[in-house]
Amino acid sequence: MCREAGKDKGRTMEEKIRENTELKENKMGVMPMNRLLIGMAFPMICSMLVQAFYNIVDSFFVARIVDEGAEASSAGTAALSALGMAFPFQTLVIAVAAGTGVGMNAVLSKALGEKDQETVRKAANNGVFLSICSFIFFFVLGGLFAPLLIASQKGEGLTLQYGTQYLRIVCMGSVGVYMQFIFERLLQSTGKTVYSMITQLAGAIINIILDPILIFGYFGFPELKVAGAAIATIVGQIVAACVAFILNKKFNEEVQLSFKGFKPDGAMIRRIYSVGLPSIIMQSIGSLMTFCMNRILGGLNEACVAVFTVYFKLQSLFFMPLFGMNNGVIPILAYNFGARKRKRMMQVIRLAMFYAFCFMAVGFALFELIPEQLLRLFDTGDDSLIVYGVPALRTIAWHYMLAWFCIIAGTTFQALGNGVYSLIVSVARQLVVLIPVAYILAKLGGTALIWWCFPIAELMSLLVSTFFLIRIYRQVIAPIPE
Repeated sequence: MCREAGKDKGRTMEEKIRENTELKENKMGVMPMNRLLIGMAFPMICSMLVQAFYNIVDSFFVARIVDEGAEASSAGTAALSALGMAFPFQTLVIAVAAGTGVGMNAVLSKALGEKDQETVRKAANNGVFLSICSFIFFFVLGGLFAPLLIASQKGEGLTLQYGTQYLRIVCMGSVGVYMQFIFERLLQSTGKTVYSMITQLAGAIINIILDPILIFGYFGFPELKVAGAAIATIVGQIVAACVAFILNKKFNEEVQLSFKGFKPDGAMIRRIYSVGLPSIIMQSIGSLMTFCMNRILGGLNEACVAVFTVYFKLQSLFFMPLFGMNNGVIPILAYNFGARKRKRMMQVIRLAMFYAFCFMAVGFALFELIPEQLLRLFDTGDDSLIVYGVPALRTIAWHYMLAWFCIIAGTTFQALGNGVYSLIVSVARQLVVLIPVAYILAKLGGTALIWWCFPIAELMSLLVSTFFLIRIYRQVIAPIPE
């Protein structure tokens, strides 16, 4: 009896020791995977949905702008086209912010898994420094070259006027988006995605409230039209950045920011950009693709540029939540890679692919079944948006059924420090295939064929992503012992 009691007592002590060990380890290394992924991703998915919603609200109001001396329909179409022509460069601003955050996040999460607090501190401080440098660059770029950048996409008249105003404001006020991204990534890297969601919600709500007030001049404010939409955007980003900073200082004990005696660390910057630079280039390629597509579509007619702009707003309803989930996947995968837990790495990849397919399936169904109703959200009074937009959405929808796999494969590459694979896939998809195919199809069949460039390019992306995913499994994941 004493021996059995001793065994029971021993097991109880072992259980207590195990429980205490798990409590000391970050939840990314011990929590059941499905619950962990949902817990970390759900707040980000919600915040990204809000982001997508306010992007749509932005264009919803802009499409209804009326300009003296112009028809309502032409002013609304010009305003949508202006947003579309500013979009490649606005995306470039976000690409640098997000890529820097991804690189810092991957380095920081891996260091947390390895219990290397000095690397955690260096990664955080240098990430903030790089973000400030990036803001200064875009402040100068937008201030000096906004008109030239819009005109280079065949923007003229009202489109040139609106596009210049919008682009100049979002570039020169980009300090908010840079600080928002970097402080949110600090929260995400330690699994505090609920706080990250709060920051994004704060910024989005401010943006949504200010949009109609500043665009149309309600409550005594001046009627600023497209410039009002840009100001609402940067004010929302600055508010979100302030909230994210406060939450980090108050609740993020695992990452302490202190710039006393700070000097840029060349080795750490190289580590951040070894992961982040491919992400920046990859998203910048998306900006270049959008720029080239605007030029090709502008050669057909302005309504096609507006359709392309509306497509990007609508697809954010499905891609933004998926990217929100990816923000939860990256620290989980990087942490367990650092902790050498192969089983948990494979679990999160499989779950992410399942959820990604669900997101894309919903997008495919809506684009195929109710394209006209979706386009009516951006009613400029110009029927050409519906005439050109309905077949465009139904054609583009087919690439959703391939994109889910490619996106999660790219997330896996980045989390495991092989962002160059994502870069290769992105270059091949958007520059080697999509733009040349779009140009050829525009020459052969105009607006009737050009939109097939998206499914064709995504098929190529699927093939290359599959090859690299098999390769990274064999070289990186499989050698990790169970």
